[in-house]
Amino acid sequence: MSESQRYQNLINSALDISTPCCAVAHPCDASSLGSVLEAARMGLFHPILIGPRARMEAVAKEHGLDISGFECIDTPHSHASADQAVECVQSAKASLLMKGSLHTDELMHSVLKHKGGLRTERRISHVFIMDVPNYPELLFITDAAINIFPDLETKADIVQNAIDLHEGLGLGAPKVAILSAVEQVNGKIPSTIEAAALCKMADRGQIRGGVLDGPLALDNAISLEAARIKGIDSPVAGRAQILVVPDLEAGNMLAKNLTLLGGASAAGIVLGARVPIVLASRADSRSTKLASCAVAVLYADYLLKRQTGLVKEGQA
Repeated sequence: MSESQRYQNLINSALDISTPCCAVAHPCDASSLGSVLEAARMGLFHPILIGPRARMEAVAKEHGLDISGFECIDTPHSHASADQAVECVQSAKASLLMKGSLHTDELMHSVLKHKGGLRTERRISHVFIMDVPNYPELLFITDAAINIFPDLETKADIVQNAIDLHEGLGLGAPKVAILSAVEQVNGKIPSTIEAAALCKMADRGQIRGGVLDGPLALDNAISLEAARIKGIDSPVAGRAQILVVPDLEAGNMLAKNLTLLGGASAAGIVLGARVPIVLASRADSRSTKLASCAVAVLYADYLLKRQTGLVKEGQA
């Protein structure tokens, strides 16, 4: 499959802004180290390689990679790598974070520490930024990786995180579909009640920046024809740009179905911490890994501009 033009557009946009520093936690295999070095060569970010120096040098030598021009911080093991990467962000040495070859829960344990972590007032959540063939634009799916059974308050943060990302990437105010199995509120299906509550929260200004509708079944969220047949008159139905799933299992299956059966690509990023976090997988393609890095770079720049007052919420 050729590289996604939509992903390439994100990469090109990221290359147009000031190059940030990225703390890379434990890039101790060829996949993680190679993708970091390629992103650096392209000019997406300046990496700080954090891990056992001897292991990183051995991997680089074995696979013909050159790390001599990059800052390396030597650590004894993966837990220390995660802690040191978080410290780089806390000290403002880095403005984004990337997972290397350690387990995701090791990195997130350091991120989520009550003292010394990167928590904010928001719940942390994950967004897949998916390029789906035959869908007219990028499709966000959240949360399919972090929150297993989110309650209403957590879902509100999940929605707000995704809206902010959509705006931060310069894609404007998104149309957000709150998914369930049906499009009518049903007391026997809790996700329909939570979907209705989230829409009312948006009406009351508790969720800002997007147009919400739900509950919506998947077909009438992404198909204008399905929405027409069901008689759903909505600015979101059939045109959704963000799909908010009921729980992690539903989201994970939806994203993997689109990837493996629908030929989609799935870049991903973790939001809600002080900086964006890239959780690249060894199974990701080259363009997907680079797109994930580009998304993190663009969103880190947006967050910095928001903190300094150069942009306000709702403006990209």
